[in-house]
Amino acid sequence: MKRGTRAPAHMPTAESVRSHTEMIRLGLCCTFKEVPIKFRQTTVKNVRRLEEPLSFISKLILANSESLIQSIQYCRCNNVGSFRVNSQFCPLFTHPEFGYSLTDLPEHEAILANLQESRRLSQKHDIRLVMHPDQFVVLNSLDGEIVERSILELEYHQMLAKIIGVDVINIHCGGVYGNKKAALERFATAFQRLSPELKANLTLENDDKSYTPSDLLPLCRELGIPLVYDVHHHRCNPDSMSIKEATDEAMKTWQREPLFHISSPKDGWNGPKPLRHHDYICESDFPEYWQEMEGGRFTVEVEAKAKELAVQRLMAWLKDQGVQLWKQPPGICEENGSLPQHALKLFSDEFADDAETAA
Repeated sequence: MKRGTRAPAHMPTAESVRSHTEMIRLGLCCTFKEVPIKFRQTTVKNVRRLEEPLSFISKLILANSESLIQSIQYCRCNNVGSFRVNSQFCPLFTHPEFGYSLTDLPEHEAILANLQESRRLSQKHDIRLVMHPDQFVVLNSLDGEIVERSILELEYHQMLAKIIGVDVINIHCGGVYGNKKAALERFATAFQRLSPELKANLTLENDDKSYTPSDLLPLCRELGIPLVYDVHHHRCNPDSMSIKEATDEAMKTWQREPLFHISSPKDGWNGPKPLRHHDYICESDFPEYWQEMEGGRFTVEVEAKAKELAVQRLMAWLKDQGVQLWKQPPGICEENGSLPQHALKLFSDEFADDAETAA
């Protein structure tokens, strides 16, 4: 790997990899459509009017930590091999007025225990955990203050990643600002300011407007950053590379299991806004090349608004095509009994009105 980066130490063991030789691991992103598992978040406006904001945030994070355990259990019982943890898992963590550390929270011991249990379960059952920070993280911004806040936010993600065992913190390159070459150079400069652990987890994704795979691949090779290839974005923002070429070159940037994104346009490719995500994945949008690839396992995160319903529908279709998919050994869901009840009432009526379900 380049410039001192290394593969994260919390990757699945060789034994667990050998026990799961199937090719494609499907990933669920952040939330559920019908399964009663909820993640909570809040806003500065809501917190500002509370007498004890830290107590409220603590209860909220405790609820989220319970939901993460249940999300991992859902994944292992339904052959979903990856789960994306919401960036607002610890809301307002880096906020200049309401920011805090985990040890500041009244329930920090219970929260940490749940986070450690999440890591234990995900590693035991080979459920890959990943993160995708919000769009306001812009390392190549012309505004130095935005860069500083972006680094702070990324280091928060790394703090959480270290505890729960995340091996991908995926971001976009940022803006072009009229000079793509200079913007890429600013990204490289900011990247060198990140902690070694964060550098090892950070990945770059081609976006739907500014940076294509061919724009990012030289930077990824130079810095040792894996490329998360998003085929929908590539179709919206094409370059001279084919899907096969972009897939193969992206694969080469990974020193661990590669990760890609799949989504479909809400109103079809001839609709007015092909960038918007559909509830489900249109079968014809799943690249034929991905179905035929040999020689290694990779993760495909399903970015669809129907969430677990979209993952299950795509899983069923891929099985019908004869595609090898990641799956748990038979009977694994019964190992520790059925899924636990989700709802422990952790919010008083005073808090409940302020908590917002994560989108």
